[in-house]
Amino acid sequence: MQIGDAMSQFRSETDAAVARGSRAAAEAKARSAATKGKTRELVGKVRARQTRPEPADLTSPGLRRAAASFRSDEGLPVDRLPEGTELLAPIGSTTPSAPKPPAPATRRPRPSDDDEDFSQTGIFYRG
Repeated sequence: MQIGDAMSQFRSETDAAVARGSRAAAEAKARSAATKGKTRELVGKVRARQTRPEPADLTSPGLRRAAASFRSDEGLPVDRLPEGTELLAPIGSTTPSAPKPPAPATRRPRPSDDDEDFSQTGIFYRG
């Protein structure tokens, strides 16, 4: 096989791999968008009390707390969502609870390279 043939074959295989990767990324993006759309629609129906989830669909309280803690630690908004008992109540029997303001975010300061500067509060959190 000549160098030119090898280079041509390499380019062809590289182009095919890039095309497969692009197709796979586009398909994954489309699936993700479809799932997000369905989730958004379902959330809207549940919040409007137009549908009711099954008990197996509920997220455990511990996992809900962990998710809320993660979001607040990362400075992300934390929506006040109804508890599972509220969601499982017959439609029309209860009114959804009023939204609570998000908890203030408390983040651990990032460690710095300067360990000798005691004015930095980050050194107080090191263990």
